[in-house]
Order: sequence, then structure tokens, then C-alpha cells
Amino acid sequence: MTDTAFLFPGQASQAVGMGKDLCDTFPLAREMFDMADEILGFGLTEICFGGPMEELSKTSVTQPAVFLHSVVSARLLAEKGMAPTIVAGHSLGEYSALVTAGVLDLSAALRLVRRRGELMQEAGTVRPGAMAAILGVDDAKLVSLCAADAGVVVAANFNAPGQIVISGEAEAVARVGTAASEAGAKRVIDLPVSGAFHSELMQPASEEMAKLLEAAEFSSPTVPVVTNVTAAAETDAERLKELLIAQMTAPVRWTDSVKAVVDAGVTHACEVGPGAVLKGLVRRIDRSLEVQTMGTSEEIAAVAA
Repeated sequence: MTDTAFLFPGQASQAVGMGKDLCDTFPLAREMFDMADEILGFGLTEICFGGPMEELSKTSVTQPAVFLHSVVSARLLAEKGMAPTIVAGHSLGEYSALVTAGVLDLSAALRLVRRRGELMQEAGTVRPGAMAAILGVDDAKLVSLCAADAGVVVAANFNAPGQIVISGEAEAVARVGTAASEAGAKRVIDLPVSGAFHSELMQPASEEMAKLLEAAEFSSPTVPVVTNVTAAAETDAERLKELLIAQMTAPVRWTDSVKAVVDAGVTHACEVGPGAVLKGLVRRIDRSLEVQTMGTSEEIAAVAA
């Protein structure tokens, strides 16, 4: 079988109705959604299927929802005999990648993801911040604009060449957005988020998550995991734990992560989970990596067993 990367989406891939077709088509999906409701102690399935979007978009709900959809899709693909040779996930998606690579137990990871979402939401209340997508500015230029600002603002997501998300104090994000426009940015888009993710404003959440992750059991991965922090394929369980702890306040190096997948000799990838955000980013990073979305019942049913 051809080497295949599984790429797992993060927050902002959610949509009302997500997972319903999977549960209607595959008994395993229904079992896994029911199990998640029981583990979490609230009706995640009901919110995924029926919304409202306002509820689904709360960080504490979005994160377990996207994670669950992704790992369910990966399990359904496994039933069809389709397994990755390397995995990577965008921010939250790294948890889905670690479960698929056998590093984290599903139920333990679900609890961790739920708590991660709660802590990030809380951190956004205690230390409010903002995020903005900057399109059309060179990576190094934007990093220097952030460094030149007196406030807390960093390049948080290197999503694709010329597509970077900045994160930090609202005033600082606004100033850097203006400076980026003056430097030739095509667009500056304020993002509807509950906090300044992947910045030092997430430090309180990061410290609490560190305690939970330190206590969690990490197993050796069955396939290499390209991590957000290093953008390199990692195979050591303890190293993966350290990097996941660092991930919450470190930038998501997605452009370099995709390049690492390509450098591993992979030419085919599946975006496993809701939406097609990563497919669009990969197209801008390296068109030699062909990406197929795998998050609907129709897409998964079409895979030859």
C-alpha cells in the first residue's frame, strides 16, 4: 500500500451536523459517540448533531467535538484496512494524531481534550486576548513586526506561506495588524476565538495541562508523529509528552510540518475529521502532497475494504 499521511484538523473545523452521517451509517461511530457522552458527562453528540453553533463553537465543546469526529473517522478507516505511515495534527489535532498512533488511550485523550478546552476558555477570560489572520506578508517580516511591538503579540500559527495567525493582547494584535497592512498585507482578518491561543497568555492553562499530561500514560508510537513544536517526526513517547506540554504556548509550525511529511517520502495524505481546512493549506505549501478529505460517511464508504 502507498505511504499515506493522516492529517488531523484543529479548532475552527466544526460545523453543526458533524458526525451525524457517520453515526447513521456506521455502528462503530454511534458506539464511539455514545461512549464519549458517557465519559464527558454531557450530551456532546446532541450538540454536534443539532447545535446551536454558538454552543458548538465554545472552546470547551469544540475541542472534544473535533477530536471525537477525527478519531472516529480514523477508526472507521482502520476497519477498512487503511492505516497511516506518518501522522500530524494542527494544534488540537495533535491529540487525534497521538491517539491514532497509539500513544494516548482514546478515553484518556478525550478527558484531556475536554479539560484543555475548558482551561483555554478560562484563560481567555482571565487574560483576554485576540487573534488575527494575516495574509500576504512574508513569515520573517511578520515575526519582526511582532517583536517590534511593546505588547504581548506573537506569530502563533504558521499555516502556509503568506498565511500566519498572530495572537496576544488585543491592542497589540490590532497594532501589528495595522503595521502588516502598511507592509503590504492583502488582508487582516480578526478571528472569533475565546482567547489568545499559542501565546504566553495561555500560560495558566498550559501549567494546569502540564500536570495532567505529566500524569498521563504515553506509549511508543506505532508510526512517527510530526509535532507542532518541532515540525519533525518524533518517535519517543517521553519526547512526545514534553512537546505536547510545550504546545499550548508555542507556535504551530504547520508549514514546516507538511514539509516534514513530504521529506519523509509521502505523496498522499488524508485529512481525517471534519472539513477541508488542511487540504487548502497543503495546496499552498506543497502541491506534490495530494490530500483527500476523509470525514464524511460517503468518503469513508468509498474506501475499498
